[in-house]
Amino acid sequence: MNPLRGIGLKVLSVTVFTMMAICIKASAPHVPPGEAVFFRSFFAMPVIIIWLIWQHDLRHGLETRHPLGHLWRGLVGTSAMGFGFTALGLLPLPEATALGYAAPLLTVILAAMFLGERVRAFRLTAVFVGLIGVVIVLLPNLTLVKPDSAATAAQTVGAMAALLGAVSAAMAQVFVRKLIHTEKTGTIVFYFSLTASVLSLVTLPFGWVVPLPLEAALLVSAGVLGGVGQILLTESYRHAETGVIAPFEYVSMLLALILGYVIFDELPTRSMLIGAALIVAAGLFIIWRERRLGIQRAASRKVMTPQG
Repeated sequence: MNPLRGIGLKVLSVTVFTMMAICIKASAPHVPPGEAVFFRSFFAMPVIIIWLIWQHDLRHGLETRHPLGHLWRGLVGTSAMGFGFTALGLLPLPEATALGYAAPLLTVILAAMFLGERVRAFRLTAVFVGLIGVVIVLLPNLTLVKPDSAATAAQTVGAMAALLGAVSAAMAQVFVRKLIHTEKTGTIVFYFSLTASVLSLVTLPFGWVVPLPLEAALLVSAGVLGGVGQILLTESYRHAETGVIAPFEYVSMLLALILGYVIFDELPTRSMLIGAALIVAAGLFIIWRERRLGIQRAASRKVMTPQG
């Protein structure tokens, strides 16, 4: 276990996934979510194959001992992706990102319930502080909680999709945490992409379209970025407990604020900046605390090691 390495991989994966979300959002006005799921999943598989070749593990990298585990992870992961893409098409980027922040908190709780992971009070405190920051960012822009503004049907669907996606994403992360004990990273990522590609075809009768050249480029890019991000995310769980790295999902809010302004002309408000500051503070606190605990554990092992 190397918490700092796990955190670093998590932050990298969040950055890559944010870029992927921008590609999906840019194509959402014309491309339905199910079709976007297919592109994101299908074009991630070549990335995984190249990664396995680079690791000199292509021959054994796709062997699995738990096909049912991959199936369940694929089902909940595909659901999370579909719901998330729906929300991206119907809500502003910061709002969709903030609603998805129910997932890290749920992951911490589910990991404690089903994986037996020890979640200390400081981790829960950091998660809740980060969640408070998310709420501060979210409230001024979420029309569903504005008494002076009637929510449109699209916004309601988008908000519900984001919340359902958060629940599914938390469940998927727990399945990943279980699989990494016996499965390789490439195996987990490949079978998820394969399962999602197949499941997305179920949405074919619901209005797939021929994407325009720019949309096709965005969708293929989303697939490549998704493959890279999935490898980074899965690998991060090998180095730290779920409760340690889950709060760093909040980094995507900072990216959403910056890139939402640059790309989609969404101007950050004071409440967004205050909330983002709380999110960053929570993340920094966990890094500091994990470093202190690591030093203490190393000192304890040194004392307990027999001399001579």
